[in-house]
Order: sequence, then C-alpha cells, then structure tokens
Amino acid sequence: MKIRPVSTVEALAADLRRRVLSGEIAPGTALPEQELSGRYGVARPTVREALAALVHEGLLRREPNRSAYVPEVTLADLADLMLVRRPLENLMATSLAGSRVPAADRALSRMAALPPDAPWADVVAEHMALHEALIVAVGSPRLERMYATLTAETRLGLVRLRTVYQDRERLVAEHLGLLRAIATGPAEVARRAVAAHLDHTWGAD
Repeated sequence: MKIRPVSTVEALAADLRRRVLSGEIAPGTALPEQELSGRYGVARPTVREALAALVHEGLLRREPNRSAYVPEVTLADLADLMLVRRPLENLMATSLAGSRVPAADRALSRMAALPPDAPWADVVAEHMALHEALIVAVGSPRLERMYATLTAETRLGLVRLRTVYQDRERLVAEHLGLLRAIATGPAEVARRAVAAHLDHTWGAD
C-alpha cells in the first residue's frame, strides 16, 4: 500500500477535526487564526486553509468579520435532523431488508476494535461509515446525495452522545442488533429496527 504524504494543512485540519468531533473544542468556541498559528507553530495562511477545509465540511462556520467557530447543534436542530433522516433511513431499510452489507459490518468491527481510550472522533468516524455504507448499498445516487447533505450536522450531533455512550460495548451492541434486523428482514422488521434505533439514539439526551 502506498502512503501519501500529508501536507501541513491536512495535518492541521485533521487535528482540529478530531478535537471538534471529540468535544474538546466545545460548540460556540471561536478559532482565531492568530491563536491557532501560535499554538501549532504554523503560518496564518496554513491555518486559514485548514479552517476553510473544515468550513467546507460543515464542521465550522465562518461569518464576515468573525473568526471561524464550532456551530452548536441544539435539541431542536436534532429533532429537525431526525425529521429529515427518518424517511431516508426508512427507504434504506425497505431496500436492504434481507441483505447483509459487508462495508457496514466492517465499520462495526472497526468500532468494536477501538481501544477504550480512543478519541470520540474515531467512534464518530466509524458510526458515520456504518450508516453511510447502508445508504450507499441501496444503489441510489439521489438518496446518497440527499443523505450527504446531513452529514456535517449528524457528525456534530454525535458529539452530544459521547457522555451517553461511555460504555463502547453498548453502542456496538445496538448497531449489531440494527444490522442483524436489516440482514434478516422482512422489510417491516427492518423498518421498525431503524426507527427504534434513531428514536433511542437521538432521544438519549
């Protein structure tokens, strides 16, 4: 396997991403370029590029004459997010009922293999990989595009769950049950499992 060199911008963006998704940088926190430049020992243009990358991902926001900052995903935001996600996940469950999705199984295995002290950002990454694998398995480019528009808010929303799922085994067990329900079907069972998973997970607050 070839190893691609990582630029300073990519390395900085990766560390900031990890800190945001692990909750180390709290919602509402401003990220002044000068402060980050001094903390990381890099030039401000490098900081600016890294911040721009995270703004593009939706993990940060930037407004005129303001530093980039971590947006807050409120309970009202989560409720609205679920309002939109539920029908998309329902379509996924109907389409995949009775089928296994190897990519989702692999994401769950990676999640289960994370060490107890792994950053929450690593859990978020595998959680997203699992759900995105299910959506991709449907084979609908339009469904993928619609789901992708919710990715940033979903990732930020998952930061709220780090205190709920301090026991990693509980999170793994819930997703194992979800994948089994989808794999065994029938469609109605798969739909109920997906609905219960969303209601339980995102109602945990």
